[in-house]
Amino acid sequence: MEWNIVKIDHIQICIPTGKEEEAKKFYLELLGFKEIEKPDSLKENGGFWCKSGTVSLHIGTENMKNIKSKRHPAFKVNHLHAARAFLESYGILIQDEKPIPFVNRFSFFDPFGNRIELLEKE
Repeated sequence: MEWNIVKIDHIQICIPTGKEEEAKKFYLELLGFKEIEKPDSLKENGGFWCKSGTVSLHIGTENMKNIKSKRHPAFKVNHLHAARAFLESYGILIQDEKPIPFVNRFSFFDPFGNRIELLEKE
């Protein structure tokens, strides 16, 4: 039987161990995600899970190094310019990305070095 991937189930990013409260302020309070219950079997691992609309984001904890990479979640948003202005009003530095036809986008970094892309299709 043929199979294919149909959508993203969730995205997991990482924060340094012990930084959950700072991450909750950023993701829940600033970006507007809502925390969802993590399975009991995974609670001992630290971190938390959250959701916004149909987007599920898992925040894991680990001993992190200062390594930058291209890995990132990309969230489709409505009113990209308003999102940019909101983030800038909180002192979040915006990184313009190379143009893609019919897609407006930019990136920024969370307090833990995770790159996040926001995009809006024309």
